[in-house]
Amino acid sequence: MRKPPAEIVASLLAVTTLFTPAHLPPWAIFISWAGTFAAGGPKPDTLRKIWVTMPIGAIVACLIVACFKLASQYFEGSSFVLAQCIILFSLNGAMMSLGRIPALSFVPGMFFGFASYFATFFGGFGPAPGNLLVALGATLLMNAIGPAYAWLTANLGAHHHHHTEAAPIGRAQQAVS
Repeated sequence: MRKPPAEIVASLLAVTTLFTPAHLPPWAIFISWAGTFAAGGPKPDTLRKIWVTMPIGAIVACLIVACFKLASQYFEGSSFVLAQCIILFSLNGAMMSLGRIPALSFVPGMFFGFASYFATFFGGFGPAPGNLLVALGATLLMNAIGPAYAWLTANLGAHHHHHTEAAPIGRAQQAVS
């Protein structure tokens, strides 16, 4: 049995995101789905590195928002902006430094989770918009689905392969043409 084209499989999977419950962020699936292919495709090594690093980014983003909220209780005006700069610089730098550990070296994966968390929280997504931990849970769940969708796309769909050179036309093919 022939596989359907990968474009059909991917489009059917994309349609499923229309039915995400509880105002979950479906675009977080797309971020990690595309990120999986950008990182080399849904091979075991790629899946391992993306599933390990995305939660780190989401957790750090959650910590940043929590620290911003805490700082807002003690600072205002330019001192609050300075506090935010210090918080963001410190936590972002710490997160990126984790990339020096070989098992955590896929820093782009951290940023998939990082960006997804900020968009989820500040976009008011999730079953309880504005809740730090609910936004974190929604981000972790939806980001985790993306690489699975990449795997399904790659394994259930037939891919079109571009040929770098056209094959020369042989005598038998010329006679048919």
